[in-house]
Amino acid sequence: MAKTNMSPQRNVMPTQDPKVRGRNFDEVALGYSEEVAVDEALRCLNCKNMPCVDGCPVKVHIPEFIAKIREGDFEGAYQIISKSSSLPAVCGRVCPQETQCEARCVRGVKGESVGIGRLERFVADWHNTFCTQEPVRPASNGHKVAVVGSGPSGLTCAGDLAKKGYEVTVYEALHTAGGVLVYGIPEFRLPKAIVAKEVDTLTKLGVAIETNVVIGKTLTIDELFDMGHEAVFIGSGAGLPNFMGIPGEALSGVYSANEFLTRSNLMKAYLDNPDTPIMKGGKVAVVGGGNVAMDAARTALRLGAEKVYIVYRRSMEELPARREEVEHAEEEGIEFRLLCNPTEITGYHNPEDPRDPKNGFVTGMKCVRMELGEPDERGRRRPVEIPGSEFTLDVDTVIMSIGTSPNPLIKSTTAGLEVNRKGGIVVNEDGLTTKNAVYAGGDAVTGAATVISAMGAGKTAARAIHEYLSK
Repeated sequence: MAKTNMSPQRNVMPTQDPKVRGRNFDEVALGYSEEVAVDEALRCLNCKNMPCVDGCPVKVHIPEFIAKIREGDFEGAYQIISKSSSLPAVCGRVCPQETQCEARCVRGVKGESVGIGRLERFVADWHNTFCTQEPVRPASNGHKVAVVGSGPSGLTCAGDLAKKGYEVTVYEALHTAGGVLVYGIPEFRLPKAIVAKEVDTLTKLGVAIETNVVIGKTLTIDELFDMGHEAVFIGSGAGLPNFMGIPGEALSGVYSANEFLTRSNLMKAYLDNPDTPIMKGGKVAVVGGGNVAMDAARTALRLGAEKVYIVYRRSMEELPARREEVEHAEEEGIEFRLLCNPTEITGYHNPEDPRDPKNGFVTGMKCVRMELGEPDERGRRRPVEIPGSEFTLDVDTVIMSIGTSPNPLIKSTTAGLEVNRKGGIVVNEDGLTTKNAVYAGGDAVTGAATVISAMGAGKTAARAIHEYLSK
């Protein structure tokens, strides 16, 4: 076996055929085989200064786990990853490695970087398939901690604390644990069985999960302390959707991406007779250009839409979604209407039809064409309307995917908890809020961001909570 694979290209990730996958919810990427994983691992130069680790928000020991793959010790590779990451099968699928660890890879200077994310996914999947050994539950250290929210930041914080012997209870508002991993990311990108397996691993470490508990409503932060918890971590995410404020957003057939994806992913609206309805078929416009917009558009296609548009006010170069997700959407036939911005959603109302809702149904979306002007404060060129360029898209459904904000419920019921002007909880570098022994991280602090950055915040808070309770 060669000691190093010096191919400038990484091994291709096999995927479902676009014509087939566009009508099913099976996972698009099929994963590496053992042989391909070893071959890809041989591309790693095992750099002494490990720049890839610096690019990882949770500091996975990347060269070390890849070295284990080279040796064929896949379980050993998993054990190395799991020292830093509580959700390796998740991160290997949805983490934007191309802007983080892989962006620092030396092999990327004169070719493609090592497929670090693909290798992480392979290792986690191998472990979940072949390893039957149960995780060892640490002895209790006698301290109790509450975690609000079972998304990536909450699960990471809970897992890190449980490994140190803390009695951790996670309080989740929905009926299933996983947060955005189950309600926000579609099955074809992140199978829910994968999330359930990761959650199961944490419960075997001793983490208790209470579902259908809305903190700020069912229980307050102060009541969690009254129940014996000595510290609280808030990882409640950013589930409050933003809208544009244009005419017609109250029409039936207009969704936030959050609602649309939650109905499909978590409430199984794709079934023939679902408990919760969703608009299927017809023509769909998704407004926005992030990963969530790609998820919503590709979900609409799989729900039977005859045509799906992505409407984004900047160009492809400014599109914030991962390149892989954009390429998959294009392959599946989704049409990108770039440098366009909605101005109104049109509809009709028939008061004599008992099926017609109060505000009527969507019939189209008026848009104006844009051009890029001077850069804004973040260096991105501002989109400027082109006079006289108005046009109407013939659509039946509009999905708004223009960002989310933290839900104000916890702030409104918790004295002493400071938030910024966007509703994010104010924290210091350790994740400590302005309320004693209350920590926060993830989207509840930053607004909508990546899974891996939320995990990094969960790790930071867990470390700070351990230091606080160890005094």
